[in-house]
Amino acid sequence: MLQLSDGELIRMNSKNCGHNSGVETGKEAVFITVVALALSLTLPIYGQQTARDLPTGASGSLDQPVSGANQPQQKIDQGLTVARARTAEGQGKTSAGKADEPAPVAVADSGQLAASTSTGSPEPAQAEQVGVNSEPDLQDSEHPANGQSSGASRTNSNYALTGNFFHRWAQFYSQDWAGTNPGGTSVTKRGLPPALDSPPFPFSDWGYGGSPDIGAPDGNTYPLMSALKLENSRAKVYGWVAGSFNFSTSAQNNFPVSYDIFPNKIALNQAVVYIERLPNTVQSTHFDWGYHVTGFYGIDYRFTTAKGYFSEQLLLSNRQYGFDPVLEYLDLYFPVKDGLNIRMGRFLSVPGIEAQLAPNNYNMTHSLLYTIDPFTDTGIYASLKLNKQWIVQFGVSCSHDVACWTDDAKASGIFCLNYSTASNNDNFYGCANGINDGKYAYNNLQDYDFTWYHKFNSKWHMATETWYMYERDVPNVAGNVANPAKPELGANGAFCAAGQLRCTAPEYAIVNYVNREVNSKFMFGFRSDFLDDKKGQRTGLATKYTENTLYATRYIGTTVMFRPELRFDHSWDLEAYNNGKARNQLFFGVDLIYKF
Repeated sequence: MLQLSDGELIRMNSKNCGHNSGVETGKEAVFITVVALALSLTLPIYGQQTARDLPTGASGSLDQPVSGANQPQQKIDQGLTVARARTAEGQGKTSAGKADEPAPVAVADSGQLAASTSTGSPEPAQAEQVGVNSEPDLQDSEHPANGQSSGASRTNSNYALTGNFFHRWAQFYSQDWAGTNPGGTSVTKRGLPPALDSPPFPFSDWGYGGSPDIGAPDGNTYPLMSALKLENSRAKVYGWVAGSFNFSTSAQNNFPVSYDIFPNKIALNQAVVYIERLPNTVQSTHFDWGYHVTGFYGIDYRFTTAKGYFSEQLLLSNRQYGFDPVLEYLDLYFPVKDGLNIRMGRFLSVPGIEAQLAPNNYNMTHSLLYTIDPFTDTGIYASLKLNKQWIVQFGVSCSHDVACWTDDAKASGIFCLNYSTASNNDNFYGCANGINDGKYAYNNLQDYDFTWYHKFNSKWHMATETWYMYERDVPNVAGNVANPAKPELGANGAFCAAGQLRCTAPEYAIVNYVNREVNSKFMFGFRSDFLDDKKGQRTGLATKYTENTLYATRYIGTTVMFRPELRFDHSWDLEAYNNGKARNQLFFGVDLIYKF
């Protein structure tokens, strides 16, 4: 449904694409000011520090793994049905899948950053440590296996941060950008060797959701914690600011492109703060615990919003910018088999390649597949690592993207199985997520998801994901039935057959990524994506969609990411782009992520 607000046509419970107000202009100004301030604090000292204090020839980098991302589910009303804004880029799918956490900046033991973050897991990216109990991969001399540096370790005191808070902050970035940040203490990782180099990829391990990377040490070091002289603390505070701009052939709405739904705009996508303590899962002798809390602000909240968590910002007020406490949970680790982690709270929906959190993804925009699937679940979830290759996961949630105290909450089962080959060149991850009676409610999707990662060699790999989802008894909004049932606010109806008051609304999708590492700071890739929203219940229009995207990521050190991309979308059965006015959409965008 369309609603008039202050003389402007806006789309309730979807993305407000045509809202070009003074507030938006103010947000753009704030974003530009933040970036300028950050650069002004670091660049001047960077030049002095590089010239005066840093020896040449030293190498070192921060390891920045990323958990896979969970998806937001964003529904758009194309004038016929209310589209609800979906949850966004956070428990982000980890491991080439969903990830709760962003790729953190981490210092590897020898100065080479090693990310041990699993894609598709809801955990923050963990740095892969030196000393993994496996043989080094000799295929790639530039990036020794497990983040190990082929050269001798440097003396940390040569690169110690000095001075007040602001001097230490600036020195951290200058050393990171010069590749001379010191390494930390070597800790052995239990399990298979990392599959990928991170950077340039957002994660180093094939991931899984709902758990930290069991067996991986917490070797991450962050600019803010180092500036506060708390780099050795197990409790950590860190985050990032992500802004973007895009040029699009659409004038009103880019959806189902996500999260940059506002065409031809500069936007503050995400300003995120993490407070966390990771459990020690490297040891297998005693109980340990951890916790995680996220503060998330920006336009991307439109995709991360869950009903009952400040959701009135979107569902009632349709604000362009908003705040979402995307993740808050407690981790309990037990030394059972190769490790058992029990997570309680709000976490990223488990399966998938992509994540809601910007640094945890291959590129700037999200696939069609990710845009409309579940984002976060609230519940209890257990991950049992049987051995190096097998992980079994099971739990119960209150359904997708709803708090347990809302009327839409209902007990829903989760079961996943994860397997990696002994070489770790292949990983298979299947999940049945949010399983209950499947009756229509706020995002009560019955989600069956399967992900496959394959590594061709040290430079090339691919990631493929497919799912089938449905809801039953969805109200008919096709206008072909007498006395139609009214859809719930924020939950689309379906285009059912004539005479049907309600019907089952299924959809299926598949996406494939092919990625190439050029060097430790640069990668590029190509994504192909197909979605069939058979009854229009997820996007607001019953049509098939395809998109193809060429993208690249350039790192500056490990703390700045620059990601341009060129994307072409097509709807096959109806005009679904630019608010239902076009079949095709050409999109060019760039985002910049600045980690702290």
